[in-house]
Amino acid sequence: MEKNLALVTGTTSGLGYSAAKQLVQDGWNHVIVTGRSQPGVDEAVNRLKAETGTQNFTGIALDLNFSTSVKKALAVLVKRGAPIDFLLLNAGLMPGKERVVTSENIESSQAPLIGHHQLTIGLLKAGLLAAGTRIVIAGAEPARGDVPMFKYTDLAAFATKESKGDRVSAIEAILRSSPNVKYNPNTAYTDAKVFIAWWVAALARKIPENIAVYAVAPGAAPDTQAVRHLGFIMKHVMMPIVKLIPGMSHSVDEGAKRYLAASKFGVDVSGKFFCSPPKKMTGPIEIMRYEHLDDRVNQDALWQAVIKVSGVDI
Repeated sequence: MEKNLALVTGTTSGLGYSAAKQLVQDGWNHVIVTGRSQPGVDEAVNRLKAETGTQNFTGIALDLNFSTSVKKALAVLVKRGAPIDFLLLNAGLMPGKERVVTSENIESSQAPLIGHHQLTIGLLKAGLLAAGTRIVIAGAEPARGDVPMFKYTDLAAFATKESKGDRVSAIEAILRSSPNVKYNPNTAYTDAKVFIAWWVAALARKIPENIAVYAVAPGAAPDTQAVRHLGFIMKHVMMPIVKLIPGMSHSVDEGAKRYLAASKFGVDVSGKFFCSPPKKMTGPIEIMRYEHLDDRVNQDALWQAVIKVSGVDI
């Protein structure tokens, strides 16, 4: 893979900001950074230039909650015309106590997946993913199913109960947080990360063989803006405690290093989900092998549901 051009989403702070900075320090020629507003992106670009002593950054506004914003960003990238060698889909959030649905009727923690799907497929169709491109999307340890208080939805059971066994319809209901979905912020977050693992597995079967995609958990890095929507207890009591327990968390920079490490992985592990070892929140990343993550039926159902919700097919 060439180190010519990288694009990082959710770059105005936290993991995305650190990753963008580390990419240039690692020898990348140019990094496109994105954020919800142009002023915020411009401010991040100026800081990155000052901190690295380079001019190797460009900023583009990209709000994944809005398909119109994704289309505008794609238009800018098409006009630029340069193929992307590393696509880092970092943007995401942990949902709060109250259910939040976007104006496009998508649950807030699921919206980044839909926007990232639209962006990725748009770039692929435009011929803007270079031969050898690596795509990394942010996963999380709760997707394993072994993190206390974080449970994922049993899709087969939910589909049987709510949609006569139709898993595509069941996933769409979860993506949209429909009234028949009992809202719990931890379950919503876990489902979002399980869906990301399924999306990566499905996408890997559809892209050219010389392009690879992985889900990578940055690990527990409490000092990010992703936790801004958490309830008072989780944000101001639990998170500070987690930071004090050895091995339970690490720095934002350490989390971002995982993304850069994955950019060097081969096509032989395309479609896999990498995170901390089972029951751990930090440490060397490894491929996760869990029955619920490797379910081909659920992976394909997720893909079809994402197409339906996003309006974008490969």
